[in-house]
Amino acid sequence: MSANCCETPSSAVPGYGRVLWIALVVNAAMFVVEVFAGLFAGSLSLQADALDFLGDAGNYALSLWAASRGLRVRAGVATVKGITMGLFGVWVLARAVAGVAGGDVPQAEVMGLTGLGALVANLGVAALLYRYRNGDSNMRSVWLCTRNDVLGNVAVLLAASGVLALSSRWPDLLVAAVISSLALGGAAQILGQAQRERQRSCTGR
Repeated sequence: MSANCCETPSSAVPGYGRVLWIALVVNAAMFVVEVFAGLFAGSLSLQADALDFLGDAGNYALSLWAASRGLRVRAGVATVKGITMGLFGVWVLARAVAGVAGGDVPQAEVMGLTGLGALVANLGVAALLYRYRNGDSNMRSVWLCTRNDVLGNVAVLLAASGVLALSSRWPDLLVAAVISSLALGGAAQILGQAQRERQRSCTGR
């Protein structure tokens, strides 16, 4: 018997597609805001968060495409997203290490205001996605991306406070490293679950 007979496409989950569209629009808009704010403020943590928004927007688009497919396809899409998240984490970590050599102090006020706006946006998306957090690897990857975004936004706010209090760029670099670790940890979880789902789709269980 085909494994597809016991698969439940995530498109069949009530309201999930609409929530993904909302998440896609919010993340695309916040990418534009944060990439310009990060360049203006000279903040690596904001630039990292901006790229995270861009990656998430792409991930939501992939999730919408995969929503009506079977478990094996959805697991494959989740694998692509896990690899992308991991590469993003490595890139941010490399930038943070390179920044140790020196540079200008970021503008804490711009960091704080932008980080607060991003936090409000991501909390709204996280509230919509919370009910889907324990779905298949594709749905879980969407939830983990959003959860990491919220934690990253809080970290950016802490970095802005540290930069303002210490007049140093070190808090910005440390937070960029934290965002990297969140991405790497989330990637490991997604890839592990996607691998288990591919095996299950092959055995029909």
